[in-house]
Amino acid sequence: MMAERRLLVLFGSQTGTAQDTAERIGREAKRRHLQCRVEALDSCDVANLIHEPLVVFVCATTGQGDPPDNMKMFWRFLFRKNLPAGSLCQLDYAVLGLGDSSYPKFNFVAKKLHKRLLQLGGNPLLPVALGDDQHDLGPDAVVDPWLVALWDKILALYPLPPGLEIISPNVCLPPKYTLRYLPEDSPQPESDLLQPTAPRAAPCELHPFAARVVSNQRVTAPSHFQDVRLIEFDIAGSGITFSAGDVVMIQPQNCPEDVQQFCQLLRLEPHRRFVLEPTEPGTSLPPLLPQPCTIQYLVTHYLDISCVPRRSFFELLAYFSTNELEREKLQEFSSAQGQEELYSYCNRPRRTTLEALWDFPHTTCAIPADYLLDLIPRIRPRAFSIASSMLARPERMQILVAVVCYKTRLSKPRRGLCSTWLASLNPEQGDVRVPLWVKKGGMKFPADPATPVIMIGPGTGVAPFRAAIQERVALGCRGGEGLCPAPHPGEWETGVGAAEQWECSCLPGWECQGDASSGG
Repeated sequence: MMAERRLLVLFGSQTGTAQDTAERIGREAKRRHLQCRVEALDSCDVANLIHEPLVVFVCATTGQGDPPDNMKMFWRFLFRKNLPAGSLCQLDYAVLGLGDSSYPKFNFVAKKLHKRLLQLGGNPLLPVALGDDQHDLGPDAVVDPWLVALWDKILALYPLPPGLEIISPNVCLPPKYTLRYLPEDSPQPESDLLQPTAPRAAPCELHPFAARVVSNQRVTAPSHFQDVRLIEFDIAGSGITFSAGDVVMIQPQNCPEDVQQFCQLLRLEPHRRFVLEPTEPGTSLPPLLPQPCTIQYLVTHYLDISCVPRRSFFELLAYFSTNELEREKLQEFSSAQGQEELYSYCNRPRRTTLEALWDFPHTTCAIPADYLLDLIPRIRPRAFSIASSMLARPERMQILVAVVCYKTRLSKPRRGLCSTWLASLNPEQGDVRVPLWVKKGGMKFPADPATPVIMIGPGTGVAPFRAAIQERVALGCRGGEGLCPAPHPGEWETGVGAAEQWECSCLPGWECQGDASSGG
């Protein structure tokens, strides 16, 4: 009796590269008629690993050798000391790491995971693969040949059933979901994802809190090259708590002009309503999309049309092309040999997905709406250091945002999606809401406020230090000589805890720098 041909692909991804690679493996598995699930490591019930015959792990390494956020629970479980040595003896596995060799702990997570799976009795199909961003061809220089070897091993263990052949790369696989349009006269849903009601539990990525924007002010001089904003949110009733060094995650959205352009290019009707239906049983729906949904909501809040497109984008796009010249170029960009050309076209000038679609007009207008979620990744949340203390302002949260804007060889300046959107929000024009939640930060300040601290923030900016100083002032501590980290005098209200003796956030003996000190 033939063994069940089942493959589980698990990924730990911070920026989306590992997820994109995992989904590529999933597509290649389907071409080989394997039952395949692709999931984030923390979405998988790790205790069920003992029942899995074949697993491919795709893991990025973040920071100083840390696992990505969506595999941290898995990581803690796997390294429990009470796990029996032979608990994974039935598991055939392979580990693919994605990292950057300019960092000291290059691919640390993949190496450590491989070693731990061996300790637990797992059977490696191949040596761990270590993709490197620093390579001229990027991680694909390692990934491409490793995958060829992987499929050889898997097909030796699980041969194709009689009468079946590998589905040709020239054949487009079905989409993950289909969009079933609703009649235009169907009733409108009453719910809204951004209801400002208090959540039942602490806000998280799947259930963010819609915080009201209280103020949005520029704190650098108009003549200064860097536009830095001090943005304040009302978090009353949210259940959010934070301390100095913590991070707020913000879910941004595309600007209306880009959304309109995208819909025009693809000939989509923004106000058409649809429900998503999985093409395969067992496929879960995207948790952040309401059902039913409008095209406008999908493009505004979900599809990352401003990200730099990856190789897989051009690979899928080539299937829809009816224009020979465009198809040849798309196929070149998706080939192993065309990666240098793709880097020059996309990565070096930071060309966006929307701009790439403009460059292939005949193909773009032929894209079936069903493939939108396969073609374009979701908008990822952005992290900001919190720049205020709950001790000073219990129901408020502040962030300092440097608005990202720079030039490349493209005529239009490159703009950061989240910082540009945040800078555009004007609370004077009505009830402006931002979906957010808080994560523990990696920066810890001494529990004893009397402990002297030297604060050096290359890359972090002043935000976490500003929060720490507000915290210490609220606890009644006094600082020594130095520069005031406050964006401007008079920013802290008088009468809040121990800060009431000062007119502004400056500490006694500090020289207030006003606008000039806030750039970070």
